[in-house]
Amino acid sequence: MSALNKDNKLSDENLAALNERGRGALDQKMGIEIIEASPQRMVGTMPVSGNTQPFGLLHGGANVVLAESLGSIGSHLHAGLDRRIVGIEISATHHRAAKSGIVTGVATAISLGRTLASYEVVITDEEGVRTCTARITCLILNDTKPEKPENLESKKAN
Repeated sequence: MSALNKDNKLSDENLAALNERGRGALDQKMGIEIIEASPQRMVGTMPVSGNTQPFGLLHGGANVVLAESLGSIGSHLHAGLDRRIVGIEISATHHRAAKSGIVTGVATAISLGRTLASYEVVITDEEGVRTCTARITCLILNDTKPEKPENLESKKAN
């Protein structure tokens, strides 16, 4: 049974489970909430408070964490929950500062392939003004780990 509903989005029940127990420790510390989840489009929010740099502005690294979280979850939904996802490239351009409130990230799939998934992530403030644009590429791996070379040699001998 798929975690996605007929609209190819994460069902409300599974979205609630993701926000309750399926996020990583860093996402929880930063207050990231997933609002919408599908392989094609991910939406999440994050508070500015608690995620600022010394001058009181949203830390650029916080934008990157939000972008990577959205891209990684979207990639996992695309690949299937039996596959492993690792981020292999991320970049971010910070357009303007966010000083308070909530920022919203919208990750839109650029390419969803068999071994790679890439997303553009647009982060906006509460007024809808773009504060950051990021791009993330994730590698999709099989869940099984390859055998160590010494194990392969012993199999050849038998």
